[in-house]
Amino acid sequence: MKTISVFNNKGGVGKTTLTFHLAHALAELGHRTLLIDLDPQCNLTIYGMDQDTLHDIWKAEDSFVADFKSAQQKLIANDFNTLIGQTRSIHFLLKPVEDGIDDLPSLPPPRKLATNLDLIPGRLTMHLYEDAVSRRWSEVYQGDPLAVRTATRPRELAIAYAQQFGYDFVIMDTSPSLGTLNRLVISTTDGFLIPCMPDMFSLYGIRNIGNALAVWKKQFDTIYHLLSNEKRALFPENFVRLLGFTIYNAKRYTGASEWDLAQAHFNYATQIPHAIAEFIPEAVRDHLDQAVWSHPIGNTAIMHTHNTMPAMAQKYQRPMWRVPGAPLEQEDASTVAGNRGLYQATQALYHTFAKDLLNRLNSLN
Repeated sequence: MKTISVFNNKGGVGKTTLTFHLAHALAELGHRTLLIDLDPQCNLTIYGMDQDTLHDIWKAEDSFVADFKSAQQKLIANDFNTLIGQTRSIHFLLKPVEDGIDDLPSLPPPRKLATNLDLIPGRLTMHLYEDAVSRRWSEVYQGDPLAVRTATRPRELAIAYAQQFGYDFVIMDTSPSLGTLNRLVISTTDGFLIPCMPDMFSLYGIRNIGNALAVWKKQFDTIYHLLSNEKRALFPENFVRLLGFTIYNAKRYTGASEWDLAQAHFNYATQIPHAIAEFIPEAVRDHLDQAVWSHPIGNTAIMHTHNTMPAMAQKYQRPMWRVPGAPLEQEDASTVAGNRGLYQATQALYHTFAKDLLNRLNSLN
């Protein structure tokens, strides 16, 4: 099993669209995949389920998020077992660690999105867990049991779900923040990819990520040196590795450049590999040849704009290539029907992207 994080310090780069469609592509290629929404904005969750269902999940958890032990004591055992026998949010799963009490006796089932694809939904209250990580971070260096448990629980949950439900990949969706929670999540996944727009902001985002990774790696190297072997084993063997970058929503101009981009977009796009070389630490990318990481994952497969298709995918909570087969509202039916071929063509493009990512993941072994 491999864990993957998708991150850019710059928002609006198509991170959620990429994550959702990558997961569906991996699932269609036969790889059991779990999505975990760790972004407090919950955009990935909204992509995958209707708001009424999400509201029911959150409402049942409200008292537990306020005080887990107190809420549990007010329920008889059968009612609590019923509660955890249903899909629960990632914050509910992490809340016992946040409150310093025993973990759940069993894993609540994830939400099924498609064949081979499940989701652990997010929750707006995830900032509370990040606060707990921040408070306890300095104690991780000292090997404090609760602090180490708080730092390792997200990864431990990913492993536990993979073992119980047979996942090949667990994809962690994160916020654009360089805060404490993302430091923890990104640093302890096996590999991460950077979604980019062909603009100046993505270049600065890569710079910020690289500077943060350099600091984070030093921190984790120090922690690993100080911890006992038993506690060190709770963390991954290696610091996170770069899988590559993507370029999203670029304007196609056939024959104008190597990647069929309009000149303004091409000028920024070609600077992305240079930014990676300059700012992403070599130890984070040295498992890949430069010829690999200097090209977008999947080359140009998902590079060019999809216009309104991602919005339709989110509205109907399915990947773009399945939108034409959805029960469409009347106002959308004619528009989608006229572009049916374009919608369906995205499936092969995302499969190409996913296959290239799989090849890069193999380099982590």
